[in-house]
Amino acid sequence: MVSEKDLKDLIAQVLKGMESENKIEEVIEKVTEEVKGCKKDLENLKDITEIEIKDMMEIENPENPEELMKYKKKTPARVGISRAGTRYTTNTMLRFRADHASAIDAVFTDVPEEFLEKNNLFTVQTKCSSKDEYITRPDLGRKISDEGVKILEEKCKKNPTVEVYVSDGLSSTAIEANIEDTLPALMNGLKSYGIDVGTPFFVKYGRVGAADHVSEILGAEVTCVLIGERPGLATAESMSAYITYKGYVGIPEAKRTVISNIHRNGTPAAEAGAHVAHVIKKILDAKASGQDLKL
Repeated sequence: MVSEKDLKDLIAQVLKGMESENKIEEVIEKVTEEVKGCKKDLENLKDITEIEIKDMMEIENPENPEELMKYKKKTPARVGISRAGTRYTTNTMLRFRADHASAIDAVFTDVPEEFLEKNNLFTVQTKCSSKDEYITRPDLGRKISDEGVKILEEKCKKNPTVEVYVSDGLSSTAIEANIEDTLPALMNGLKSYGIDVGTPFFVKYGRVGAADHVSEILGAEVTCVLIGERPGLATAESMSAYITYKGYVGIPEAKRTVISNIHRNGTPAAEAGAHVAHVIKKILDAKASGQDLKL
């Protein structure tokens, strides 16, 4: 890879070489070779996240490697990591930083418009105007914007038995990883039960509480939001379903039923969709959700 010093030296050579056309050609040729070297380095760069932590043996010469690997297989936590003196080894530290970077990306990136269009989801926004405001003003993420309210009133079925929608929450990565399998399984499951389902859509910069505002706007008996959860170092792809019976703005959090850990190392996306549909059926039968529901 080209260091900062090398780049500065190359630039200096270019400036000096401006006096001679031959020198310019030499510098261009040298820069071209350096770029080719960079590309080769990138092609050979190893992706340290290809192997999951629970499948890696990081400790040298463990007393009982079989038993250690058995424990590691049971948890996504960082069990049996390696160190050099009082510090992590290079590989352990790089893996930590890679997982941390994935978590940051999950929070601060947006779900691509192409992905939403592919899944037939139109977008409405909460009262948050940016990702930064979403992070610092949770209250604004619980209310649909005035423009969003108008869009929902124009495009959505009124007074459905169940309203299902998708929201980025704190992980756009989770939405991209799970919705394509979860949403169809959920919608088909509800229809197989003969349940009237509303129009699905996407809420940008949404908190869980936005579901209560949606419930009031559309008059849904049950509202279910599929939302990205706060990412951690174990996964940035975890999604949850929050289901509320007759939600309203200000409803106690204890009135919600939650199905969490929807991701490839938790509950698989398609299986989760079918399970959520089953739980919604039970909520409708019991006319209750959250702590009022006895499953």
